[in-house]
Parts: sequence; C-alpha cells; structure tokens
Amino acid sequence: MTHDHDLVLRPTPAQITAALNPPPGRNGGDLVVETLAGLGATTVFGLPGQHALGMFDALRRSSLRYIGLRVENNAGFAADAYGRITGEAAPLLLSTGPGALTSLAALQEAAAASAPVLAISSQIPVAGLGGARKGYLHELPDQSASFQGVVKSVHTVRSQSQIPSAIAAAWKSALTAPHGPVWVEIPQDVLLAPAALPVVSAPDALPDDLPPRPELTALAAHLLSQAARPAIIAGGGVVRSDASGKLRLLAEKLNAPVVTTFGGKGAFPWHHPLSLQSWLEDRHTTDFLEEADVLLVIGSGLGELSSNYHTFKPRGRVIQIEADLGKLESNHPALGIHADARLALQALLETVADRPDETARERVRELLAKVAARIDGQNLTLEQQVLSAVRQALPADSPSFWDMTILAYWAWSAFDAQGPNLMHSAQGAGGLGYGFPAALGAAAADPTRPVLAVSGDGGALYSIAELATAKQYDLPVTWLIVDDGGYGILREYMTDAFGEPTATELHRPDYVALAESFGVTATHTTPETLQEDLGRALKTPGPSVVVLPAVLRMFAPTHLD
Repeated sequence: MTHDHDLVLRPTPAQITAALNPPPGRNGGDLVVETLAGLGATTVFGLPGQHALGMFDALRRSSLRYIGLRVENNAGFAADAYGRITGEAAPLLLSTGPGALTSLAALQEAAAASAPVLAISSQIPVAGLGGARKGYLHELPDQSASFQGVVKSVHTVRSQSQIPSAIAAAWKSALTAPHGPVWVEIPQDVLLAPAALPVVSAPDALPDDLPPRPELTALAAHLLSQAARPAIIAGGGVVRSDASGKLRLLAEKLNAPVVTTFGGKGAFPWHHPLSLQSWLEDRHTTDFLEEADVLLVIGSGLGELSSNYHTFKPRGRVIQIEADLGKLESNHPALGIHADARLALQALLETVADRPDETARERVRELLAKVAARIDGQNLTLEQQVLSAVRQALPADSPSFWDMTILAYWAWSAFDAQGPNLMHSAQGAGGLGYGFPAALGAAAADPTRPVLAVSGDGGALYSIAELATAKQYDLPVTWLIVDDGGYGILREYMTDAFGEPTATELHRPDYVALAESFGVTATHTTPETLQEDLGRALKTPGPSVVVLPAVLRMFAPTHLD
C-alpha cells in the first residue's frame, strides 16, 4: 500500500549534475537568498550591518530586488506594508544587536495588524550563542529573547544545512492565519563560510488552512437566521483573508447592518444601505450594536478602539470568528469560532437562511443621521474640509498609509477607503513614524499607482531620512505632512486633562526646503488649495511632499460621558 507521503520525486540527471557541481564563490548568505527566491520572494527590505554582510554579498548573485531604507524600524514598516498589500511574506534583512533591536517597534505593529513579515537577522558567531559572553561586537546574552513576545515564531540557525528548513518554517508560520511577523537569526560565521551545499530549490512551505468546526457554524447560522436585530462588526481579518465579497453577500442575506473596525476599513462598501461605516468612537453606534440580539464579530478581538474604549457592553448573543486563538472571548463571552474569516463566512453563506427585514436599512439611515448631527454640532468644518479634500484628490484605487496623527484619527471614523486593503494605519500598536516608510513599501509592491502617506510634523521627523530612499528608488509616494507645530493629539489630551500641555511643542524644519534638498518635489498648501495641490502631486511621477500648516481638532469623545 502506497501513501502520498511515501512518494519522493526522483531527481533528473540535470539536477544531479547541478547538485554535484554547485556554483563557486557561494557562502551561507547564498543559501538565504536562494531559499527566499525558491519560496517566491521577489523583493527584500533592510539595512546591511557587519555581521550580516554575507547575506548582502549574496544579494548581488541573486534575482531578488533590494530596497534599502535608512533606519531598521522604517525598513520594518516598509516590509509590513508590502506584506499587507501583496499578502506575501515580506523579507526583512537586518544585522545583529542594535540593528535587530531597532526593528522591534515595527515588528510589534506587524504583529498587531497581522502583517506577514519574515525578519532575518544575523547573529554573533556560533561560539558566542547561549550567553557564552565572548564579548563580540553587538553581543546580547539572548538576542531572540527580545523578540519572543513580539513575533509569531523564532528560529535560530547554527549550521548552513539548517538555513533552508528554518526559513521555510518561518515563511509558513508568517502566512498561516493569523498572519504575522516571524524571526530567523543566523550567526555571522555561518553566513560567511563557503557553501558546498547544492543550490536551494523550491522548498515546500504552504501555509495551513484554518477551517471552522462545522457544529459551530451550524449553530451560528441558526442564531443569525432567527435573529430579530442582527448586526455585524467586520475587522481586519476580513480584509486580510480577502473575504469582503463574502461578507457583503452574508450581510445582504441576513439584512444585517455592518460596521467596520479601523483595521477593517474597506471591508464593506461605505455607501451600501446596510453600512454603518466605521464610527466606532461614537455612542450612537455603540448603543446600536448593544441593541443587537445577535452580534457577529468577524476578524476582530473587540479591543480598546473597536469597543469605544471598552464601554461597549453587548446585551445580545455574540458570535466571534477569529483566527487568533488568544483573542477568542478575550473581551466578551461569545460563541467563539477559531477560523479564518473567509472559510467561516463561506460556511455561513452555505447554511444561513434568508432573513427579510424591512426596517434594517431605515435603522442604518437613522443611526448615520444621529452621528452626522453630533459631528456637525461641534464646529469642525476645517477638519471635514481637509479630509474631504484628501478623499477627492486620492485616486479610488490608490492605497493610503496614515501615521498616528489627528487627521488619521478622523480618517479611522470618517474616511471612505473605497475598497478593501486600501487604507492602512499604525493603529494596531500605535507607534509614530509608520505612514511614510509604509507607503514606500506599498509603492515597491505596486509602482503602477500612486500611494499616499499622511503624517503630522511630529511623526514626520521619525522617518524624514526616508526621503533619500524615496528618491533613490523613485517610488511614487506623495507625503502629506500636516504641520501644527507639535504633537497635536497629545496637546489636546494634556490640555483636557491638566489645563495646559507640557513637552508637546516642537521646533521643526522647513519641510518643503528639506524635501527639495533631497531632490524631492515639494509644495506648501492651504485647506482651500489642498485638493488641487495634492491631486497634482499624486499625478507627478516619483516622490513628492505636500505640507499643510494647520491646527486640527478631534471630535469630542463619547467614552468619557
């Protein structure tokens, strides 16, 4: 009796000859880049460093395209965005110690947003591993320990023969739902040693499926079919699993209103008659969701931002579909279904009954009218004007990447992404400096359409060096910098809490002159000319910068009432 796993492909004569006569001049770094190419990678991000030179030397013998950024954390943000846009594992090549640790904030964002990043770092020589304290440059007693609580999996290599399998295992881990960053580290001497092994062929690293248990989806379908007032919260898991179409079909079968989380922007059409849009920081929306007798939560852990700062208290039955096992019922009791959103939605589509409801669309209109009235009563015309100008200037199919800044907080709630996987921000981990380097990664993934980055002046200084990267690779990114002279949202928070702000005001450069010094086209704009100036910049080939001096305000929170 023969089993499939007993079948072994026999090498061809040409393969045998190639294995016996590997190309000369290869080192351990070649095994890294050969494995990446065999897995399907085409682009890598990173920075060279002394211990990692074997990997970077191998790149010149490889077909891989290298995008080098100026700071490791920014390289991590670029890889994060590349992974979000393509759905592929984005390789990130780093050096040891300071180089590796500088990427931690970016990897935390990738973990929070489930972005598949394959970080490959060098390590001190093998003799120093395990805390031997040899005193090597960049030495840490246990470098991998710094990443254990951030990434999905850690893989430490000690010999060249381990490289292909370790990278393939990490690749599979990064792409198995929930996606996320992974960490591989390879000692310097392993990377530099001559490689006698054959050229690496395509490894097998297909991600595992995560289907739902059928008894759970059967119960969920029954509850939804019998509900009087069902509602749906769609999170980032819907976008990452490319399940937006299935979500729409399910919502229409059930006549269930849908709200998208800030990480799930674009998962449901903004102007659909069942769309509650994404006003999650609004008490009217919170009340609406609390009144649902059956609430379906797909691809969200209902964390702080998705629950109106944990003021959301559902009164009906909750069904939660989530690929991250640790997020199941982490905030509310639920019928927890551990599954990929796409597979679970397909199972529900096959089993739910059509549920007529003539009131659902009217209730959606009433809710959105209440939200609009609340915002309109706060004298926030400038903020709405600026956000509208951005939307009008940005092509419908262009992705946008938003830093942690007041305009981004507006966009979380009020911006129409006009499609899934088009609006991204750093709201997963909440670190500054994400927008511009992430946009560069997206432009590297697809240079055929312009990409927008949005930052405040405080966040812009985190990644200003990447203007050199944008120019060097001629990436089509337009960077909108809203210059309000400081950390605007912290200024608001401190003023509200203490009566006046401290440590929020910043001296900043002339951003237009600074961009032009890099050879990047730049212009000052006003709220009245923003749409025209931003639209022109987005149509200009290569990178550009648009600077908007403006002090924006947030709409009033409702979680403090």
